[in-house]
Amino acid sequence: MVRIGSRGSQLALWQANHIAALLRGQGHAVEIEIIKTTGDRLQEVTFAEVGSKGMFTLEIEEALAAGRIDLAVHSLKDLPTELPKQFVLGATPVRVDPRDVVVSKDFARFRDLPSGARVGTSSLRRRAQLRYLRPDLEYVEFRGNVDTRLRKLGEGQAAAILLAAAGLDRLEKTEWIRERLEPEVVCPSAGQGALGIEIRANDPRMTEVVAFLDDPATRFAVTAERIALAALGGGCQVPIGVHCRPFSSGGYEMLGVVADPDGSRVVRSSAMGGDAEKLGRAVATDLLHQGAGELFQGIGTH
Repeated sequence: MVRIGSRGSQLALWQANHIAALLRGQGHAVEIEIIKTTGDRLQEVTFAEVGSKGMFTLEIEEALAAGRIDLAVHSLKDLPTELPKQFVLGATPVRVDPRDVVVSKDFARFRDLPSGARVGTSSLRRRAQLRYLRPDLEYVEFRGNVDTRLRKLGEGQAAAILLAAAGLDRLEKTEWIRERLEPEVVCPSAGQGALGIEIRANDPRMTEVVAFLDDPATRFAVTAERIALAALGGGCQVPIGVHCRPFSSGGYEMLGVVADPDGSRVVRSSAMGGDAEKLGRAVATDLLHQGAGELFQGIGTH
């Protein structure tokens, strides 16, 4: 028996059931245990108010440490870059679309939004980059699960909202997706579009069980991204975008963006290479040389 721990949201359960189906295909019996996290209990509180480190993972990791579950399925962007020593990232399955999307009933593209239009997002990273592109728009806090956010959009609480493509694609809720923003326009968060399978470090059985789920290209990309994020000292509430992707001629290309929370300044970096750790550190170092650290100082004042 393999026991999977998951949050109870629709998307989290889709992800857990997706992994469960793959494990059953390998002949394993699987159960899913739903675990409520701090982030789930505080749906109406902004990320900045509660602090975001581990807010979607802590209770699940407690169950993993206690042996109540054998593995946890996370959206990798929710998983802190440094795991407690008793846990490891056992597998990174094939990544899906990592981009952010513009979701709207009435407007075909982000640039079509009229001046003063309300744009909903709970992500400081998205908000900062969008403010740089369109300082004339009003950016409002939008929390809740996918259905809640889509309902608020349908009620006219915003002209558009920004969400991760992966969640909408997985849940087949793509009707109002108007534009998929390339990483050069709005750089995604580290690990966006990827899942992380967390297991106990001292569990050889589960190490073997989940090994087939690991995709080397995804592992390389998210390793580089998470190293860059850690080197920048970032978490969910720092406006950092990092994205690594395979390059057509071989090797990988890494993009990095740090934005002032008010959108007044953005620093960018890119690099290519074949070593994930070196690539992640190179982009982070260049961003810091350009003054990225100074931009973090404004967090909480905007």
